[in-house]
Amino acid sequence: MSEQQQEGLRARKRRQTQQRIVAAALSLFLERGYEATTIDAIADAAEIARRTFFHYFDGKEAIIVALQGDAEDAFRLALAKVPKRWRPLRAIHAALRGMIASYESEQAIAIDRFMRSTELLRALKQASYERNERELLAALRERWPEADDEPGLRAAAMIGIGAIRLASDQWSAEQARRPLEQYLDEQFAAIRRQVSA
Repeated sequence: MSEQQQEGLRARKRRQTQQRIVAAALSLFLERGYEATTIDAIADAAEIARRTFFHYFDGKEAIIVALQGDAEDAFRLALAKVPKRWRPLRAIHAALRGMIASYESEQAIAIDRFMRSTELLRALKQASYERNERELLAALRERWPEADDEPGLRAAAMIGIGAIRLASDQWSAEQARRPLEQYLDEQFAAIRRQVSA
């Protein structure tokens, strides 16, 4: 086996172990709650040593950040699926709509409730929106590298993440009575009304 193949194998095993830790932690968080879940319990459920846990995460908070994932690639892929001729806000709406299709499952609803269950988790959720704004802006810059309207792209990223945030809040408040896409569509309709006014 070549050195490059070994490096690829090590990276894949590391990624699989990290995913196993996150999955084990999520299952325990949903079952027991964030505070009642210990690092030892997560390590046991992931079938790793406590010491190994710390090779991947600094603590439980880092798992929450990992759960929220790196959205930049997801934004980039979703934007690539919409016509290039579309203006940024229209493209963002369509991209976000495609990304949230998986939010209808019972697990997605449980995760949303969990992320709103404590002050710490709500703060981490808030921080994720700020990170998502930066990641969406990076994807917009890549999509429209010729754009000379940096403030406009930044505003579009803020509006897009604001719309998904408001849609998610309403979806949660109404206990997922309707698909999340409908709430998102309503937010973008309200934005269009305000802009046209």
